[in-house]
Amino acid sequence: MLIAPSELQSRLDDPRWVVFDCRHDLADPAKGERLYREGHLPGAYFARVDSDLSGEKDGRKGRHPLPDPAAFADFLARHGLTDESCVVAYDDAGGQYAARLWWMVRWIGHESVVLVDGGFPRWQREGRPLETAVPPVRPGRLVPRPIDGSVWQASHVEANLASREAVILDARSPERYRGETEPIDRVAGHIPGALNRFFKDNLNPDLTFRPAADLRREFAALLAAAGDRPVVHQCGSGITACANLFAMEYAGLRGSRLYAGSWSEWIADPRRPIAVGAVP
Repeated sequence: MLIAPSELQSRLDDPRWVVFDCRHDLADPAKGERLYREGHLPGAYFARVDSDLSGEKDGRKGRHPLPDPAAFADFLARHGLTDESCVVAYDDAGGQYAARLWWMVRWIGHESVVLVDGGFPRWQREGRPLETAVPPVRPGRLVPRPIDGSVWQASHVEANLASREAVILDARSPERYRGETEPIDRVAGHIPGALNRFFKDNLNPDLTFRPAADLRREFAALLAAAGDRPVVHQCGSGITACANLFAMEYAGLRGSRLYAGSWSEWIADPRRPIAVGAVP
């Protein structure tokens, strides 16, 4: 699930390895592409979080709704992806955005995808080569096979308020979760009953992932009361939720789902309940 910069560098000449730069800034959506053009990993293509990794916004489905699976598969195929390819994703934020591409690649049925551990900062820190040229598009072919049940809709989360069929896990910062601050969305708080696991708690200070055994122990302690119930991840708009989902998979805790619309979709309907403060 993770690849070190040293190993990736040794594979960059292999056309079966397709690399995507997922750098992004929620406060400055154009920043990621600017950084990409200033320098990126050799041969890497740029994946735009707001368009390539998101569908059209309609004011009801959240800030980063999922695109049509066929459209996303076509995006990958236009950059050389085939059933034999290994996809590599990186960003400069500890996998915050790269994990979205990781999850989406698996969502459409392609299993071979990894994150660069430590991302662009580690690659640069180790003095590895960069380039500014945009690589030529190379045709590929990929047939999407979306995995049933991997995505929850708002209706599922609404039903879960009473059924408690699943555990909802919120990846936002504790302050946002508790409703003390909300720098992005128009309403503060969290989905009633949701637990909180800040996605940055999965990382070392250098933005590499912490040991899988440590993550497994912490997730297991947080979810101890959940029993065998599945975990559904959410955040503000379905981005950092993927980072927590990745961390659980990396820790060997498999089978999580994604509420892609997340908080920004939940609050689009004023009838939906909102909680503030910590879970009792």
